[in-house]
Amino acid sequence: MNSATTANTTRLRGDLSLLSVVLFGLAYISPGIVVTIFGVVAATSGGVAPTAFAVATVAMLLTGLSYAKMARAVPGAGSVYTYARRMLDSRIGFLSGWAMLLDYFFIPMVGWLITAIYFHAQFPQIPKWAWLIVSVGITTAVNVFGMKLADRVNKVLMFIALGSLVLFATLCVVFLGKHGSSAPATDALWNSGTSVGAVTAAAAIAAYSFLGFDAVSTLGEEARGGARTIGRGIIGCVIAAGAIFIVLSFVMQLVHPGAKFADVDAAAYHLKIQVGGQAYAKTINFVTIAGSIASCIALQASAARLMYVMGRDGALPKVVFGRLSGKTGTPVLNLLLTAAAGVIALNLDLTTATSFINFGAFLGFALVNICVIAHLVRERRHGRTPNLFSYLVMPAIGAVVSFYLLTKLGHVALQIGGVWLAIGIVYLAVLTGGFRRPAPEMTFDDDTAATEEPPCNSSSHVGRRS
Repeated sequence: MNSATTANTTRLRGDLSLLSVVLFGLAYISPGIVVTIFGVVAATSGGVAPTAFAVATVAMLLTGLSYAKMARAVPGAGSVYTYARRMLDSRIGFLSGWAMLLDYFFIPMVGWLITAIYFHAQFPQIPKWAWLIVSVGITTAVNVFGMKLADRVNKVLMFIALGSLVLFATLCVVFLGKHGSSAPATDALWNSGTSVGAVTAAAAIAAYSFLGFDAVSTLGEEARGGARTIGRGIIGCVIAAGAIFIVLSFVMQLVHPGAKFADVDAAAYHLKIQVGGQAYAKTINFVTIAGSIASCIALQASAARLMYVMGRDGALPKVVFGRLSGKTGTPVLNLLLTAAAGVIALNLDLTTATSFINFGAFLGFALVNICVIAHLVRERRHGRTPNLFSYLVMPAIGAVVSFYLLTKLGHVALQIGGVWLAIGIVYLAVLTGGFRRPAPEMTFDDDTAATEEPPCNSSSHVGRRS
């Protein structure tokens, strides 16, 4: 989050404490996502959702440590693209940005699908596909005509979300106190119906819940203590989110032992009815729907802005992607493209949809870890000797884990991701004259666009990964 608001922008230097940085990351992650995807993770893992979330937490923590190192090594920059471009090669950096685009492009689709699931749970007489179209239409209209989501509103929504999670966890504990669990507590951590393969496959899905912790790296200009605070904030954000995910999924798994659900996508709604009754479930569901719509507005704005910036910088055809509407000052065509992609979710379930996002995420996470190793090599060439365990062993493990989780995604996600990368390689070859020239540079900072007409009227921290 940079503070560029006008051509004569000023930066909020040194205003954000470590707590504020961690809260920013949590607000971006949206901890309530654990409730939404609990059914998917529990079903995939064989009924041990908290174990899957624990594995995902460890994997994300390894990558978080690498993000912290790169935040110190490349202060002020905050994207996988920037790290790979500086530490590896401009062409590798371009491909990481290309993979990031896939991530951005499908993130709104998942948000719309989640919103449609909650709408359908509230009003089951209307089919899910209809709610999906309504959700896409609402957020696209808002983004086309412009809507500024203030940072303070994001923080308020986060506290409301955390409060609703605390209430839900409390109701789960009260329910267990009255009725107990139909299976031993240890079964929620490991049971005869699960396996290492099932847990790691579920962890690959659970990792979706963490997406956004790396957005903390964009606060380098505004954090009190600079890169040091950013590094601590990234780690604190991952640990805090992981703790929330593990604890909440544990109590949910106790309330509903096993991996069988009548509707895996709507499992959270039925659990809310089980522990709090119909009235509670409907009330909380409305809160969730409102939050989901706000989130979708932000996600779609981010995706459209990324395409606009890549078009403006020549990484995508400028005549198509690098244009703003003369009437609204927003990238209308890009917004419509993301809306069209959202319609794909009509034929997808939540498991497949989230796997699309995780393909780009895991690839980016692996590259961040590799960048740390590249940084070590550079430092040693200059006579400096960073700690080998910290700068070689841990990021190597982080890269291996990220690649491994990538392989655990579904076949459809791997096929789409592979095709997307192949297209990116061909496109890069054209841009660079057969890889002979450096790749065009993409500038993801808000500051770089400060002299431009604002591409999207949203302050919702454009750049889930930038």
